[in-house]
Amino acid sequence: MKFLKIIGLILLVVFVGIQFIPTNRNTSDYIPQSDFTEVFEVPENINTILQTSCYDCHSNNTNYPWYNKIQPLTWYLNDHIEKGKEELNFSEFGEYSSRRQSSKLRSISSQVEDGEMPLSSYTLVHWDAKLSAKEKEVFIAWMDSLAMELR
Repeated sequence: MKFLKIIGLILLVVFVGIQFIPTNRNTSDYIPQSDFTEVFEVPENINTILQTSCYDCHSNNTNYPWYNKIQPLTWYLNDHIEKGKEELNFSEFGEYSSRRQSSKLRSISSQVEDGEMPLSSYTLVHWDAKLSAKEKEVFIAWMDSLAMELR
């Protein structure tokens, strides 16, 4: 029993200790000219979907949840955000070639249609990010029409 208390105390000290390890935050105070919403004329309903369901992981400005300062959750979130931005970064969308933009738009449509995006692990905590059937339909149609314009 004494052994378990020692292990528990060590784990507690490690948990408290890792809280002091600094991390970088994915936040910015301005919207760059290369941002998706600056490059294209985005209707308000589409912009709302982008902001609530996409931008936290796919832009340079994350709206962090309350638990973002608890390690090791912070490391998980930051890794998830970095991977999301590597795949698609709406803040830098205007810097992509027209061909890449069109390809990304088709990919967005496909992943939303297949229910791959937004991730279920994200919508589990961010209920407002879950898209209704009607929102999906409108969002996909708009993305597809924009992709056709870029061809």
